[in-house]
Amino acid sequence: MTNDNLENSPLQVVGCIDGSEAALGVCDYAAWASRRMDDPLLLLHVLDEEKYPARTDMSGNIGLGAREHLLDELVELEQKRSKLALKHGHVMLDEAEKRVKAAGVAEVCKRQRHDELASALVELEPQSRLFVMGLHGESSPGKGRHVGSQLETVIRSVHRPILLVPDEFSEPDSAMLAFDGSATAFRSIELLAGTPVFRGMPLHLVMVGADTAEKRDQLARAQDILAAQDLEVHQAIREGSDVEQTLHAYQDEHGIDVLIMGAYGHSRIRRFLVGSTTTRMLETARKPLVILR
Repeated sequence: MTNDNLENSPLQVVGCIDGSEAALGVCDYAAWASRRMDDPLLLLHVLDEEKYPARTDMSGNIGLGAREHLLDELVELEQKRSKLALKHGHVMLDEAEKRVKAAGVAEVCKRQRHDELASALVELEPQSRLFVMGLHGESSPGKGRHVGSQLETVIRSVHRPILLVPDEFSEPDSAMLAFDGSATAFRSIELLAGTPVFRGMPLHLVMVGADTAEKRDQLARAQDILAAQDLEVHQAIREGSDVEQTLHAYQDEHGIDVLIMGAYGHSRIRRFLVGSTTTRMLETARKPLVILR
């Protein structure tokens, strides 16, 4: 089903696809989240306005004395290029729709935007519950690298959870939350308690730092909130000066599928999330990563 009028739609999962290898993983993880949350799925393709401008003005690129027909030909070529990109986007959306329906999603919408990705997602926020994006995007320089500033802009701009996924799908059956005991962290706990996405799978609460009575009390309070929702909760406090390495080490040790993180005030994890370590985490992530705001 195609629907460009979303004003009266229920909250939805938004799968952001492009021409990269990550598109298949985005489709599969978005379908998984849509089924788990029992929410409709919107497949979104955003045609980069900077790369494919809706209107082309090359008057500043032609030197004095250049022939007018040359300028006309260049404009025509750019317009054809943009039209081909739009058609390619429609084909990708059609194929993505077939894939998610085959995965069991009944209610699917498609939408194509000529915009910047972050702006498009901000506009969709009121109708959205979760955004799903690839760890490796179309503009990534190469394998193992990420969309860089575009992804960082999205993370800083939107306030809905973002599920960042690898190219290949593997159904998650465990998750961990990087937790620091702050008020914002407890809001993330309440958010997790209210969503069915991770229900029925073990959830690990992991704090990085010295093992103190205060941290143990904070973990116990968090576990009480989650236990009330029939979630299987495990607690851990890990020493470590490098947050990224400590979290990855715990994840690898326990074979955890999804790492969940939040922007937590002024804690070390907050500085980690919005600082230069963000890039390192995105570059080293090989499993799904959820960013909570």
